[in-house]
Amino acid sequence: MLATAQSVISAPATEVIQDVAAFAELRSEWNRLLMSSRSDCLFLTWEWLFTWWQHLAGDRRLHLLAVRDAGRLIAIAPFARSPRFRFGHPLETLEFLGSGFVGSDYLDVIVEDGSEEIALRAFSDHLANAGFALRWTNVGPDSMVAGLAARQAERQWNVSDRQINVCPYIPLSGLTWESYLAGLGAEHRYNFRRKWQRLNRDFEVRWECREAIEIAIALHNRRWSERGTSDAFHEAELVAFHREFAPLAAGLGWLRLYTLWLDDQPAASLYGFLYRGKFYFYQSGFDPAYAKHSVGLLAMGLSIQEAFAENATEFDLLHGDESYKAHWAKRLRDLRRFELFPGHALGRLSGSAVELIRSARRMASGVLNTGQ
Repeated sequence: MLATAQSVISAPATEVIQDVAAFAELRSEWNRLLMSSRSDCLFLTWEWLFTWWQHLAGDRRLHLLAVRDAGRLIAIAPFARSPRFRFGHPLETLEFLGSGFVGSDYLDVIVEDGSEEIALRAFSDHLANAGFALRWTNVGPDSMVAGLAARQAERQWNVSDRQINVCPYIPLSGLTWESYLAGLGAEHRYNFRRKWQRLNRDFEVRWECREAIEIAIALHNRRWSERGTSDAFHEAELVAFHREFAPLAAGLGWLRLYTLWLDDQPAASLYGFLYRGKFYFYQSGFDPAYAKHSVGLLAMGLSIQEAFAENATEFDLLHGDESYKAHWAKRLRDLRRFELFPGHALGRLSGSAVELIRSARRMASGVLNTGQ
């Protein structure tokens, strides 16, 4: 009997979590797992994704996959189900929580170090039998889902992998603010120092960090009011998300919300987070009345200086190849989108439908660009 008992080894169990109360109860386990995973980042924390679910899930349905080994949580796939035809095909689609215009980068599955093989096999087995299409957006380099996509390809799934954006970033380790500044272009370095000196000559200047999300929203919208609509705070649900998440992040010591005051008037703001040694630049804004003083440029430089002061290892400017980011950051990370369709007839039809839609859009764009 002893030999028989010893020969029985329980296989890891995969649980589908569709209940929000069960999602809420995962908070401690979730974040402990995240800290032991190579996917660890701000946008995969329970706090970011649960707040997203409360405000920005829309008509999606919760579909978390939790893998346990002898009762211990070793992996989470933070998925939600999107309705049929959302992406132009007749299958329901599994997306990451945090998808959409909120701007979550480096989305991924969360797997305990050392449990990658077990977890990916469990995820792959579940997905092979679930009948969903998969659409994973804003996936960073060396992601766990790249390995999961490879497994589905071995099961005769149609797999598409495209670069969709880049994240400029600044490695800070081994540098000081002064040595970093010395490495920038001479003109940019000179402009920053000259404009900062002039600002202090012409105004009473305060640069402070405090919880001021309403100021950040107002300055961002004011900056964009003359240039068109921004998608940072353009919907009530998105504003509600930030109004809840910012104080939550402040309570955890993550929030870095800087305001540049000139003669007691808020001139510029930078909204970011310091999470486990990395500074994430999320959004910024300024009052156009102070545009000639380059307050946006100064706020960015001062925030990088603050990151050095806090011994951050990196300053990540997140997705977007805007020219102002290139003044500060020379290195880039790719962001990718994986789209996967099952190998059965409906899956092949769905993949073909998506490609036809893309071809039609490319053709329409080409006609518009040539003026035909």
